[in-house]
Amino acid sequence: MSILFAILLFSLLIFVHELGHFIAAKLSGVQVNEFAMFMGPALVKWGKGESQYSIRCIPIGGYCAMEGEDADTDNPRSFQKAAWWKRLIILVAGSAMNFVAGLLLLTIVFAPAKNIVVPVIGSVEPGCTVVSENGLQIGDRILEVDGEKIYVQSNFTMMLTLNPGDIHDIVVERNGEKVMLDDLYMEKHTFEEGEAPRFGFSFITEEATFSSKMGYIWNTAIDTIRTVRLSLQMLITGQAGLKDMSGPVGIVQIMSETAAASDTRLDALMNMLYFGGFIAINLAVMNLLPIPALDGGRVVGLLLITAIEAVTRRKIDPKYEGYIHGAGMVLLLALMAIIMFKDIFVIFKG
Repeated sequence: MSILFAILLFSLLIFVHELGHFIAAKLSGVQVNEFAMFMGPALVKWGKGESQYSIRCIPIGGYCAMEGEDADTDNPRSFQKAAWWKRLIILVAGSAMNFVAGLLLLTIVFAPAKNIVVPVIGSVEPGCTVVSENGLQIGDRILEVDGEKIYVQSNFTMMLTLNPGDIHDIVVERNGEKVMLDDLYMEKHTFEEGEAPRFGFSFITEEATFSSKMGYIWNTAIDTIRTVRLSLQMLITGQAGLKDMSGPVGIVQIMSETAAASDTRLDALMNMLYFGGFIAINLAVMNLLPIPALDGGRVVGLLLITAIEAVTRRKIDPKYEGYIHGAGMVLLLALMAIIMFKDIFVIFKG
């Protein structure tokens, strides 16, 4: 059941993305030839006005087919004939819907919270050397670690692990002022026999109010966007590789394992929905990357072509842009296939 739920949730997020394009196209006066829920052969088809709607048999995603999306046409209501700013809104609308869906899912997850842990140092254990006169102090709110902002409490440990070693630059808010602690030695100790070394201090827990919940949800969303940027940095610098990437198969497997490890069915549901929110925001950001075939690549192409046409006063045939996005789609599908087979191999190997 958890695998089925994960597949449907993942599919729903893709459908929501296409729904964003559909709504923006309709509001912009662009003709939509077909809007489909899911993929593959149609189970049900019906027409309303100029558009055809369908529900298809493979429960993955969906699509919004607009008139003149990748080729020129004489239809005055085609995508290519629309004003450039309308096309920009249509292209960005899919990611905007994913981001909103991510916020809604995170709201469902965190709405019942009674308390929220905040990155403010509370209690300290005897023997802790990190909290001292020249280091961190009780009441300090952690603002930054090694140049990265701390949005939520869990960021603190994550940012420390991203930078090897025990020396870190930390910025805190102390008595209403920013204090910079450069080259701070973050020393861990074993406080009890048999346990892993740790710093020996804990963050405080505050009662969750409506405003604090909304702030926490928003910060979690922004932190998710930052995670995408850090992941791309690690890929570019070689800190991460293909083995660290996961596609839909790997994501569904992770969600299923997380649900199976949950104590109760409610915990499993909330963990799955949290993953759904995380994935939705990831999809929003990844789709806006300036890569051919993705919405971000189409946005860059739209802006470049609009600028060139404004300068040269000559219309560029949309088919050339279509060729670029077609080649990008082939490469993207090839990468997805490689990642999918890697995920399948890992599952069967495990």
